[in-house]
Amino acid sequence: MASLIDPRIKLRHLQAFIEVARQKSVMRAANVLHISQPAVTKTVRELEDVLGVALFEREGRGIRPTRLGDIFLRHAGATMAVLRQAVDAVSREAAHTDPPVRIGALPTVSARIMPEAMTHFLAEAAQAPIKIVTGENATLLEQLRQGDLDLVVGRLATPEKMTGLSFEHLYSEQVVFVVRPGHRLLSGKADLFTELSNYPILMPTRNSVIRPIVEQFLIAQGVAMPKTQIETVSDSFGRAYVRMSDAIWIISEGVVVDDVAAGALAILPFNTSDTSGPVGLTMRTDTAVFTSLALMIEAIRRAATMGGWRDLNQDRLPGIKPLKWDYLSDE
Repeated sequence: MASLIDPRIKLRHLQAFIEVARQKSVMRAANVLHISQPAVTKTVRELEDVLGVALFEREGRGIRPTRLGDIFLRHAGATMAVLRQAVDAVSREAAHTDPPVRIGALPTVSARIMPEAMTHFLAEAAQAPIKIVTGENATLLEQLRQGDLDLVVGRLATPEKMTGLSFEHLYSEQVVFVVRPGHRLLSGKADLFTELSNYPILMPTRNSVIRPIVEQFLIAQGVAMPKTQIETVSDSFGRAYVRMSDAIWIISEGVVVDDVAAGALAILPFNTSDTSGPVGLTMRTDTAVFTSLALMIEAIRRAATMGGWRDLNQDRLPGIKPLKWDYLSDE
């Protein structure tokens, strides 16, 4: 019977490879792993020799995984995640404790869904430790792949990013253009699309899921890209800067719905229905749903349903099936 894995591949090879891929830097990976740069380089070279392929290539001043490196990263990350789960399960069983529930959530979800979900979760007398991380969709999905998160509540990623993941639709959310009350563009006297580019624009970052949606909307409306763009994922900065300036903030509506209701911000009267996109639960297809995680998932479903989102009474979309789908330097 053939060996299931080449015995030359050790745990240290996977750890070094995954950390270099995550950090996109040998130096930063060495710092995280608390070993020297030459040791990291040597370890990844050994792995490349065993596999017979290059796993990294140069990108500007850093490095990134090659196409084959990306393929190996998906499987290596899943392997490490499962191994970590196995170790955690044994430790928890021995200590008679519940496993932690680790949730990644977009800023809009953290503000609108998770507080209510936490109330439902605790009402079930659940005792598991909870970790909630907020960030960009792409960053959260990467942490999900690496086993650092159990669940991400965010926008549906593009098909190529959903390999090995499943998605459950909760509701849809569109992008809005937000300004301070009293902004000139709210007067009705200005041609909104013509004058839009004359103001500073707070844009989603290039790695965000909604960035291409925003760019397609602007192109479809014949709007020139603004002269002054500020890329940010910070909702606190967005609120503060828009209130004190004439800037326009392009953001998912859930982030600012309370501000608009309170009269602190105002939405420009664009029809942005074309920017609507699904928000829901993303998990690894190999995740074993333990009791506390199942309770949290149901709590999030209930919180989303009670939140009054437009299409929550529609049947949930079925889960998306998983798709079958020189180099190291010293900086």
